[in-house]
Amino acid sequence: MLSENIKAIRKSKGLSQEELAVKLNVVRQTISKWEQGLSVPDSDLLIAMSEALETPVSTLLGENIVEQKAHDLKAISEKLEVVNLQLAQKKESRRKAIHWLFIVLCAAIVISSATLIAAGSPYLGWNYSDPETAVVGVTYHAFEWLFFRIAPIILVGGIAGIILTRKKR
Repeated sequence: MLSENIKAIRKSKGLSQEELAVKLNVVRQTISKWEQGLSVPDSDLLIAMSEALETPVSTLLGENIVEQKAHDLKAISEKLEVVNLQLAQKKESRRKAIHWLFIVLCAAIVISSATLIAAGSPYLGWNYSDPETAVVGVTYHAFEWLFFRIAPIILVGGIAGIILTRKKR
């Protein structure tokens, strides 16, 4: 894949991310994102990178073919389109995972709230003359008190997360 090839070729040439970034007139974080597969260079930067690394673009893209000057730009564009499609699929799967995480979080808060409400603060009827019972009762009360103050905020945030991560049509 492009990200692995950029990293391997850069290292084989003995260049740091910073040095390659200077040659391409970009920031080091851009090189890092390319090497992590979080983004891809545009065709102009890909050509500049191939010149800076003294490597054919086809090698950066993972091909070991003989260069054909007339079709280079078209081939680069097609390869970048494939890489962009892979990045889009990765981003979509992350969005789905985060969306379901928000759904599970909201469900857990609702279930926990229902359970605590149904339990009806049983510690109120306990005999607090025993020190262990007193510690458990105070801990239970502190958890319940904190939960019912924080849970609504987290629930609203979770609902906002569900709305923001839903699939846009």
